[in-house]
Amino acid sequence: MALSGGVDSSVAAAELLADGHEVVGITMRLWGGESDTGCCSVADVDDARRVAQQLGIDHLVFNFTDDFNTHVVEPYVKAHQDGLTPNPCIECNRHLKFHRLSERADLLGFDAVATGHHARIVEVGGAWYVARGEDPAKDQSYVVHMLPQRELARTLFPIGGMTKAQVREKATALGLRTAAKPDSQDVCFITNDGGRSTFLGSRISFRPARVVDAVDGTPLGEVDALEMVTIGQRRGIGLAGGGPKRYVVDIDHATATVKVGDDSMLFTDRLMVHQLAWAHLPFDGDVLVQCSAHGTAMAAAISCTDDVVHVQWHQPQRRVSPGQSVVFYDATDTYVLGGGLAG
Repeated sequence: MALSGGVDSSVAAAELLADGHEVVGITMRLWGGESDTGCCSVADVDDARRVAQQLGIDHLVFNFTDDFNTHVVEPYVKAHQDGLTPNPCIECNRHLKFHRLSERADLLGFDAVATGHHARIVEVGGAWYVARGEDPAKDQSYVVHMLPQRELARTLFPIGGMTKAQVREKATALGLRTAAKPDSQDVCFITNDGGRSTFLGSRISFRPARVVDAVDGTPLGEVDALEMVTIGQRRGIGLAGGGPKRYVVDIDHATATVKVGDDSMLFTDRLMVHQLAWAHLPFDGDVLVQCSAHGTAMAAAISCTDDVVHVQWHQPQRRVSPGQSVVFYDATDTYVLGGGLAG
């Protein structure tokens, strides 16, 4: 059982015990630097240890800091250099919280791996899929969309059928120290004090960029850090206030140019997705597509050609920043077919 030190994994461990499983709590030490957010602080490790004591289960700590730096932090920095908008929490799930932990579970002879994600696993037509959790407001199927069949077959999501309120009620009834602990909301290696600009600025050189009108190229201002600009951004792009709302509609990294326009220029009826991960088999046809962790899945038709999915929206949608995760759900919006990165 992956114990993060939060209420969800605490209750998940308790649910496994109640179901008769032999449970060992595992906390992954991932980020070795300064942290005051997310799930990697010293206090979180301590909370996980104490919950394990309360539940009467063994607790181990695995040091995966090198893997975390290689698969999450370094790609996060490089993505910003390359003009992409990364999803570090998804990459952490992909490489650490499932793949790396699954490898360690094999070495130690465990039968299954469990986490406190608000998601479920269902069997459809003889294959396994990640399905949405019971609580729509807390559903995390989007961030675990990449699991392959082998890991789906031996992964447990004990609280996937519970609402967040039920999780906290259960924790309170059990007297768990994490019962009232707030949810982690931020990237663990980005501190509240420094923020993203401080973290990236200490690792890469920011490039200034011109801001121009997307229609006629009229110079409108400049930004100090091209690497901090994303598609759809409205604030912090060096424009004087009081005029019409302008949004970033294109970023040309070769010429260090940010193009801005009105909201209508952000809409498109097509999207290309690459670096695909399918739960079972590639899919063509009508789906619902979700492009952010808490976004709404929208109707589209997809076709897969040469390891690229072409998305045709049924209604034009706001453009998705390159590098963002795009997840395909079945037409009933119940379970995940697969996903990839916007290109």
